Formats: sequence, C-alpha cells, structure tokens
Amino acid sequence: MMMRMNLTLMVLLALLGGAAQASTLKLDKAGLQLLDDGGRELDRLKLRAKRWDQRVNADGSLVAVLLDADRGRPVLVRAEGQVLRESVLAEPGFQVEALCLHRDPQGLLQLFLLGEEGLSEQWLITGSSARPLRRLATAPSPESCRVDDKRQLLLVTEAGVGVWAHGTEAEGKPQRRLLTKAGAKPAPLTKRYDWPVLQASAQTEPVARFGDAADDPAIWQHPQDAGRSRVLGTNKKQGLLVYDLQGRQRQLLEVGRINNVDVRQRIHTGGQTLDLAVATQRDENALLLFGINKDGEVSELARLPTDLSEIYGVCLGRTPDGQLDVFPNDKDGRVQQYRVELNAQGQWQARLLRAFKLASQPEGCVVHEAEQRLFVGEEKRGIWAVDARADMPAQPQLVMAVGGALQADVEGLGIYQGKAGAPSYLLVSAQGNHSYLVLDAKPPFALRGGFRIGINEQLGIDGTSETDGLEVSSADFGGVYQQGLIVVQDGHKRLPDGPQNFKYLPWADVAKALKLR
Repeated sequence: MMMRMNLTLMVLLALLGGAAQASTLKLDKAGLQLLDDGGRELDRLKLRAKRWDQRVNADGSLVAVLLDADRGRPVLVRAEGQVLRESVLAEPGFQVEALCLHRDPQGLLQLFLLGEEGLSEQWLITGSSARPLRRLATAPSPESCRVDDKRQLLLVTEAGVGVWAHGTEAEGKPQRRLLTKAGAKPAPLTKRYDWPVLQASAQTEPVARFGDAADDPAIWQHPQDAGRSRVLGTNKKQGLLVYDLQGRQRQLLEVGRINNVDVRQRIHTGGQTLDLAVATQRDENALLLFGINKDGEVSELARLPTDLSEIYGVCLGRTPDGQLDVFPNDKDGRVQQYRVELNAQGQWQARLLRAFKLASQPEGCVVHEAEQRLFVGEEKRGIWAVDARADMPAQPQLVMAVGGALQADVEGLGIYQGKAGAPSYLLVSAQGNHSYLVLDAKPPFALRGGFRIGINEQLGIDGTSETDGLEVSSADFGGVYQQGLIVVQDGHKRLPDGPQNFKYLPWADVAKALKLR
C-alpha cells in the first residue's frame, strides 16, 4: 500500500520483516525529520515530497530516497550520526509517479522509479549517486509501490486492477503476475538456488546488434605473452568478434550468421603447426575455418560443407597425435565428427568420421582431451558423455539430467584442465536459473556446486543471465587470471540496458567459493 507521509521507519520495517532502530525518519509537510528514539528532532531536510522510501544499512544507519515534488527529481538522503546528508540524483527522462527502494541479495541498494505512462527504471545506488540498471514496463499511473526484499518482489498497485508482482532481479527477462488473492503472501516468480554470487572482473564491449546476437566465446592463449591473448566471440547477426583481455574489440570479421566457435592450438597438419578456430555457418550449413597468427590476428581460411540441414553448435578436439577433430551438431539431434586437415594439394578438407543422434536439440559441447571424452548438452534433457575417439562406438551415457540444480536449457560447456594430477572440472551454464554448475570431469561426474554472477558495483559491471555459450581455460593469463579464465555470454546487458556482451571471471574466484583444488 502507499507509503503515508507520516510513515516512520519502524512501521516500514515491520512491513518488510525488519527490526526497529534507535533513530527514525519521518516525512511531514515541512520536510524530512531525523528523530531520536524519544521522538526528539535531531535534524531536518526542508523539502516538499509525497513519495519516499527508506532502508537500513548494514551498519545500522538510515538511507532514504524522496521525490522532490517541485523539481521532479529523486533525492538521496543519508543519516550520518545526527545529521542528514542530501544528494540530488539525475533526473529521469519521464514523470515519476512512485518510487521504492530494494536491498538485493548481494546487499546492494537499488531504486525503482515508476513512470506515469508505464515506462519505469531500476537504478543502482552507489555512494551518493545512482545510475540506471535496466528499464522495465509497469502499470500506467501507479498508485504506490513497495519491495519485498526477502522474496525479491516489486509490488505495484494499479487503480481498479489490483497489485502487480514484478521480479526485482535485473538479469533475465522481466517477469510479472497479477496478485488476485488479497492478503496472500506472494512467492518468488522463479525458483532460486543458494549458490554463491561471484562478480565479473571485466566485460567486452557490446556487440553491434540488439536482441539475441552474442552467443559463444573461445579463448586463444598467446604463446609468449599471456597478456596479449585473445577472446573470440560470435555475433549471430554479423560475424566473428575478437577481443583482448581488457574486453576491447580488436577485430570484426563480417562472415555472416555464425553460431558457435571453438579454438585449438598447435594443430599438426600438412607438415605445419597451426592455431585454428572453427565456427558453424548457419546460412551455408558449413564449417567456417579460421587461422590465428602469432599476434592473435584471425583470418578466414576455408568454408567446409556438411550434410547437416540446420547446423548449430560445434566444439573441437585435438587428437593425441595433434590432429584436429570437429564435432558439429544439428537441431534435429545429430552430432557428427569430422577430421579437418590439409590434403595433398594443400587444400582444406573435412572428412566425416562418424555420427550419432540424440533425441532432441543439442548445442553446447566440449572435448576433454586428456580423457578423450566428448560432452554434449542436450538442451531440454541433460548432459551426455561419449568416447571422442573416432574408431570407438558412439554410445552416449547420461552424465546429469535436467531437473533440480540443472535447469533447462543446458547451454555452454567448458573443461577446466587441472595441472599435475589435480582434478579437472566440467563447467556448464544452466540457462533456466541463470547459474553455472561445476562437475568432476571424470566419472562419476560428481556435482561440486554452482554459482551465479552478480553485479560488480566497484567496476560498474552488471551480472549475467540466460547464458548461451561459455569457455574456460586453466592457462596462466597473468593478474587475476593466473589460475585460469572463464568467459561467459550475457543474455541481458544491464547497467545500463544495451546489446549483449561477454563477461570475464577469474577461475580463482570459483575455486575459492566452491572449495576446489
């Protein structure tokens, strides 16, 4: 219900399940008052406002946001001891009808600004300033709002209709439903899992197309200088992108509608040793082959046809003698294995070695070369393991079924190759609950835990959601990536809204959070 002008912090905390504090805030016609526990005024901010909300910080101090009725701008107020400190925030590009605060699971303070015409925004508050996190559609002319922090729900009252419940999580597609039963406690809109929340250390520049564009990354390690390594990423609406470890775009190869990409280095073929990348070209149902030179520059080498009707995902495997096997898949469930090589005439060719079929659509896959094992993600059913050797029967064995922690769609897969007898791990993105699972890469493929990627407030990097492709490497890339690097596609770019991009995460953070060795 609407926050009344004389609503104190004690009443607000009762609504949200909190405890009363020694000091309180009170809004009246003369402005905002800071009161001690005996009701004595300690300080006053002279401001005409009708809309406001407040929260308690971890240190017990108070913070509030008010809508200045004269200027139409939100004002951030912090109670520091016995003094109120005011910060005027940026003016939104619409008329604000209601506002409310939210303390998210990371402990970050966020602000919802609800517009008269249903155009609303969610902001992240940092220190004495705030910046847009995402846009969202809400009911026009909202009467009031409040946030249930525990259930992560924004509750918006629409006159003559009722109360709408919106998910407060900025990542993922917006969710809402109409609460029709008065007094009912709303449940979360999505099932949540108690995974640790980690933070990206860097992000790439956004891709050049809006919508479902960025998809799958791959990592190339510079042979002499790890800091000059490269990240390759696909833009399904444009071509292949090449980034440095700071996320800056270094190359764009406009090669058409490519979906997935993978990289293998030190491939032996035709008397040469080469670093190669392969992507699936969906318009041509072909394998698009790239070479990577010693400086990390990528160039197209060949387009190799397949007999697949809707080519989709792909991954690469290096055989024990250094040859390149390519595993493309089709939306109809088919998975093929090709040997890509230079023939006697010095031309690139792809020889079909074997094939097998899953019951429904796969996409993500990865080869654990140390074990010569292929992992394939069947999006709606689970993760399969198959012997990667071309002269062995292709008999898929179910590693982990969809359900519980692994929520469909099963998407990106990557292998963290442990060093000197240390364990290796399979990293999987579970698109349905915006999480990443870590499994042992050897039977019985035990689940070691999961994590999510949340907001890095200090660096201004949003979290991730609905990840398509990912890659992980155990190589030493220096700095925070000495134990390895994870790259994931972000399905919804926030802070602010924009085209999709890729996020970087140190493996060391995952190992620490999940107690891996």
